[in-house]
Amino acid sequence: MTDPNAAFAALHAAADAAAGARLFTVTVLDRKAGLARRAYTSHPDAYPATGTKPMRSDAWSVQVIDGGRSFVANSTPEFAIYFSDHALINALGCESALNIPVSDGTQVVGTVNVLDAAGHFTPERVAVLERLVAEHRPALLAAMAQVPMENPA
Repeated sequence: MTDPNAAFAALHAAADAAAGARLFTVTVLDRKAGLARRAYTSHPDAYPATGTKPMRSDAWSVQVIDGGRSFVANSTPEFAIYFSDHALINALGCESALNIPVSDGTQVVGTVNVLDAAGHFTPERVAVLERLVAEHRPALLAAMAQVPMENPA
């Protein structure tokens, strides 16, 4: 068994080098618990890897979780309606968001989340980051499978 953080950190480094990633997290869906669990974070003080958010049903989840399509927002108002933590995101200097779904072939099992300055996610940067996630998919899936899904006792 390999360290899942190594796979997440490798993708983080590649994403930052290729397109910039001021804030980078990976979430894994815990469908049984109805939660999205943060498995990796570039900012552990603001966004600890132990954090969870309830899975929800909205336009974001229909696009990303159900539809397997990336969500791109290049301004705070575009993502604030979906992300209740938008003030913290802005406090970290991020005003744009990209959420890339990771599928195991049958369903989306998690997302790679990259946030940066306003207007950051041009079509070219989105394509580069989606390609990187696709290239890292086998390692990502293996790492995501190792994320504990049960709450500690």
